[in-house]
Amino acid sequence: MRTKPQHIATPDAKSSFPTSALRRSKRVILDVPLVIRGESEDKHPFREETFTVTVSVHGALVILESRVALGQIVMLTNPKTSDEREATIIFLGPPYGGLCTVGVRFVEPAPDFWAISSPPADWGLS
Repeated sequence: MRTKPQHIATPDAKSSFPTSALRRSKRVILDVPLVIRGESEDKHPFREETFTVTVSVHGALVILESRVALGQIVMLTNPKTSDEREATIIFLGPPYGGLCTVGVRFVEPAPDFWAISSPPADWGLS
């Protein structure tokens, strides 16, 4: 059985704006190693080494084995820079092969977290 992705907020279905027009910053398809720490859905602490699918100044789409809940707070660490930021789980995709796509949003925009040499202009680092 196919599971519908869960979202905290979705654009109004009657809106004439494409989803990309509602984004605050451009997404970049980028595989960045990442460490995520937090509590699993059943309240057990977890630490998982994973990677991103896409990144933006506001967060990322990541792959997770650990079960998490919408609205949950996690800590993200970029092992290449040792930068650590707090983030909120804002999207839960359907499980696939025991893994899930999970959207995380930084508490504060973090344009330098991903250490991209040529970030999009709307990230404010160019």
